[in-house]
Amino acid sequence: MPDTPVTDARTLTFSLGGELLGMAASLVQEIVPLPRLARVPHAPAALLGVAQIRGVIVPVLSVASLLGRAQSPVQRVIVAEMDGLVGLAVTRVSQIVNDDEAICALQVDFASLIGAAVPERRERRSAGAIVAATGRTEEAPAEAVVLVAFAVAGQDFALPLSSTEEVLRLPAGIARLPHADAAALGSVASRGAVLPLLSLAALLALPIAPMTGRSRVVVVRIGAHRVGLVVDAMRSIERVAEREIDAVPQVLNRGGSEARIQAICRLDGGTRLVSVLAPDQLVDKDITARLLQGETRGKGEMTGGTDVQDERFLLFRIGEESFGLPIDAVQEVALLPPRLTPLPKAPAFVQGVMNVRGQVIPVIDQARRFNGVPVVGSKARVIVVRIGELTAGFTVDAVSQVVQPSADALRPAPDLGSEGARVFDRVAALDGEDTLVLIVSPQELLDRAERDLLLALGKTKAAQRKP
Repeated sequence: MPDTPVTDARTLTFSLGGELLGMAASLVQEIVPLPRLARVPHAPAALLGVAQIRGVIVPVLSVASLLGRAQSPVQRVIVAEMDGLVGLAVTRVSQIVNDDEAICALQVDFASLIGAAVPERRERRSAGAIVAATGRTEEAPAEAVVLVAFAVAGQDFALPLSSTEEVLRLPAGIARLPHADAAALGSVASRGAVLPLLSLAALLALPIAPMTGRSRVVVVRIGAHRVGLVVDAMRSIERVAEREIDAVPQVLNRGGSEARIQAICRLDGGTRLVSVLAPDQLVDKDITARLLQGETRGKGEMTGGTDVQDERFLLFRIGEESFGLPIDAVQEVALLPPRLTPLPKAPAFVQGVMNVRGQVIPVIDQARRFNGVPVVGSKARVIVVRIGELTAGFTVDAVSQVVQPSADALRPAPDLGSEGARVFDRVAALDGEDTLVLIVSPQELLDRAERDLLLALGKTKAAQRKP
């Protein structure tokens, strides 16, 4: 398409199946092949999803749905300016002609069609903090410590969330280091810089298991450097009271791998012990020097340019789609219990209640709310989130990783045109902007009526338990 604007007296003709249609060419910004879409639960039927087009998040609408036609193959997207950019998915685009030459094309008033299909959006609330119904900001108790738990050689270990920048899937292409010891696996590209990879099993003098699809890279900052620690699998995110964390017994402080453990955490009523690692004790100077040997990047590249103020998000999967939730809103991630206590007279999406560290919380099937299909499978997890005065668990199909996208990778979600879709307030571009992930606004996960209902149900059960 030419960069110069066309006059109002011209029409862009396009086809939908075998039907020839037309629209004012002055509205058209460009025409692109159908891009990768991020599907939006609760969205209007006409909304196919959102896409990133030249750095802008654009809602893509089905022209067939807008016109009430049967669905046709989609090959092109017309990007038009209609009180904001909108993508119109069509079969193919024909040409731009003068209005008197477009008499065979059915003229479409997209502004009216979109106005009817996508109602006006309310003003969003701030996505920065978790705001209660009273308007005050909720903060985690000062005595709570948040840990990222993972498995290494069949044992459970953890790192403080404050020292963990992100958790990544293990990349396919690892640049191996010649003549390196077992701990130094190599390096990968991350955030425009080189990220050294270390085997946490080797650092802890534990058996090294083969890397699999469950392997993850826990990115920590040690001194001025970002380092990736390869672990066998992610376990959970735990918010633990300080009284459940004990110092390492003196008899174990003999140096070596034991010195890299700073505390022992008691979970599940003391039946599960997790060793909390000390990040600054994991890597000795010799390993760091070998990892960085031969690197020519400057100090800015060495740190990866990471801003410690960047937000971190927990990625989870519902069906085939991935979503993100601000990590500050997550209290912990737990396995879905085999049995939940039913909650009488609760909405259909409330699976029941479960006990989380002495607190009874409602468990909501988020997949049922998003797409009407209940969560199934062995990887199902419960994300425990505090929303205002309510703590609730949301079951999802799987929890994958923690990411820390740059500020430039986060963009406001476009007008998605439905009450339910307002739960998504931002979009994150990941994997070199090839993947779009919708970011959930914690305070919008439950609308006000649902929050009040669940809060009342929780208070009723608490009153019933009192003697």
